[in-house]
Amino acid sequence: MIKQALISVSDKTGILDFAKELSALGVNILSTGGTAKLLADNGIKVMEVADYTGFPEMLDGRIKTLHPKVHGGILARRDFPEHVAALAQYQIPTIDMVVGNLYPFQQTTAKEYCSLEDAIENIDIGGPAMLRSSAKNYKDVIVLCDSSDYSAVLIELKANDGEVGYGTKLALAKKVFAHTAQYDGAITNYFTSLCEDKQHATSSCYPATLSLNFEKMQEMRYGENPHQSAAFYRDTRHVDGALANYKQLQGKELSYNNIADADVAWECVKTFNETACIIIKHANSCGVAIGCNPLEAYSKALKTDPISAFGGIIAFNRELDGNAAEAIAKQFVEVIIAPSFTEQAKQVFAAKQNVRLLEIPLAHGINFHDFKSVGGGLLVQSPDARNVALSELKVVSKKQPTQQQLQDLMFAWRVAKFVKSNAIVFCSNGMTLGVGAGQMSRIDSARIASIKAQNAGLSLVDSAVASDAFFPFRDGLDVVLDAGATCVIQPGGSIRDQEVIDAADEHGVVMLFTGTRHFRH
Repeated sequence: MIKQALISVSDKTGILDFAKELSALGVNILSTGGTAKLLADNGIKVMEVADYTGFPEMLDGRIKTLHPKVHGGILARRDFPEHVAALAQYQIPTIDMVVGNLYPFQQTTAKEYCSLEDAIENIDIGGPAMLRSSAKNYKDVIVLCDSSDYSAVLIELKANDGEVGYGTKLALAKKVFAHTAQYDGAITNYFTSLCEDKQHATSSCYPATLSLNFEKMQEMRYGENPHQSAAFYRDTRHVDGALANYKQLQGKELSYNNIADADVAWECVKTFNETACIIIKHANSCGVAIGCNPLEAYSKALKTDPISAFGGIIAFNRELDGNAAEAIAKQFVEVIIAPSFTEQAKQVFAAKQNVRLLEIPLAHGINFHDFKSVGGGLLVQSPDARNVALSELKVVSKKQPTQQQLQDLMFAWRVAKFVKSNAIVFCSNGMTLGVGAGQMSRIDSARIASIKAQNAGLSLVDSAVASDAFFPFRDGLDVVLDAGATCVIQPGGSIRDQEVIDAADEHGVVMLFTGTRHFRH
């Protein structure tokens, strides 16, 4: 039974109500500094740890709970006679519950002007030691590091005469070890990214030792293929608007490939200000379009490649309504993503329970890093969050673009960013016409894109074309222009840029350089 609890928290969310309930159950409460004052000021009987140990808090609070009377009371195993005898010999009472959370190191170092001194003073020493001691001895000590667990523990204490079951204790201990590992990882990342000189220390984006912390969201039935196992993990650092924040409204369990494709779809559709729809298959766009409403955007996107869209993943950047839902329901779809679904839309899909509906709050947060595993290692880079503005475009052809061409080119450029390299994308009037993806040569991507448009019965006359990287030779440009394109957008940067520009002028078409490449491997 819980006789004595030690409470020392930096984040005091919910602690007053929790401590009052413990006190009402007859639990003696020990506490430190600001937590002890808060409890006492609110009429809760509490003993300062300094009074309990007979040793004062010192070194500006660096030494509080680091004392044998604290850690002995936590670490002693109640089922070991030798431990029990040692407690009796040194007059150390047991501590049966520890409630703690740590100094806000990550919040402090996230501030733009955080000094090294501030970072150091926000490294908790006693807190992690106390939490780890408690978690190590979880069979005898209840340890809480998350305020969301307070109410459940109280319910269990009241229902079981002041005791908590083994399963709960183990689950809480697991949470503590994950919490302290994340905390130490953040400190490691910060300190091993410091570049020191005689004057000051500055931080790099890439620490010498990289510690990553992700929490498991679910296990997959299998990975990319049935013989592979897989699981989905979410970064413990919250990213607004990320796929990992999805809420599944209905449908079968998501697969590994579902999640990978859904991420591409969601990241692409978020970049549009207009109502937009994208259909993804095998990490590439089958069709992308903007419209006055979700139905128009979907109808236009589907026209690009209706055959490949079968069994695809569809994403919208607006609430999905009943009209669009009824049109989509006529096709075989794996996953549908939107910021929200109207009740009418939910009713339409209720008849198709295998269709997975994902609701994700629309926000434009950016991942901290992108990762790619390689044999025995990990590639880490900043995310490709660069969106070229209209004002940054450079007209390199003799012919100047019309307003409509500029709109088409900007649309095509946004789509190309999310197509596997080498990428060629034909567009017109707010919709894709043909997409060539993932080929070893850019000229092959250009040919495939034009073939796709032809197969869908779409004309490429007066279309706009985006190329994710420069044309190394004029032959790729000749293919898209022969297909009917009249304006092209590309990064530029080839040693043969002038040859390609001359080809554009020879054809009498518009060419724009962005100065930014969007390879996607």
